[in-house]
Amino acid sequence: MKVDKSILSVAGEFAVAAELCRRNLYAQLTLGHCKRIDLLVINDSGRMGRIEVKAKQAGTWPNCRGIASDDSFLVFVDFAAKSETERPDFYVLSAEDWRAFAKDEMARYKAKHPERRIELTDENVLVFHDERNQYGQPYKGVGVLPERIEQHRETWDKIISAMGA
Repeated sequence: MKVDKSILSVAGEFAVAAELCRRNLYAQLTLGHCKRIDLLVINDSGRMGRIEVKAKQAGTWPNCRGIASDDSFLVFVDFAAKSETERPDFYVLSAEDWRAFAKDEMARYKAKHPERRIELTDENVLVFHDERNQYGQPYKGVGVLPERIEQHRETWDKIISAMGA
């Protein structure tokens, strides 16, 4: 069963919140569309963490802009080929993990297109200067395939350790 596109991201956020609560971390969804934090996580001593969530049900997570701060995490939720009774797949990346992924993607891109300009900004966003979005601006973000982040599958311990839980 496909999740309606209008609520796919919310389904992903609730799925991640549920997984964190199962691991004894309180997770609270944030509200709004102009945000870089989808969940706030709080441990028993009141320590707070930030989580960004990307959900998909097709082949790739499109236009991912990464993790803006070093104390945040990015959780990819994969609903592809799952029935409504099956648990989605989860991939947990720290800011360091994202930077390593982005640098690897830059190298792969430069190997195919050595003449084109690409950079990783201070906010860990890949910018493709020679490719343009619909507004004529350089394209920001990168598509992420599950096989490119397989080593981060179900690595919830990163968040748990960072939260001291």
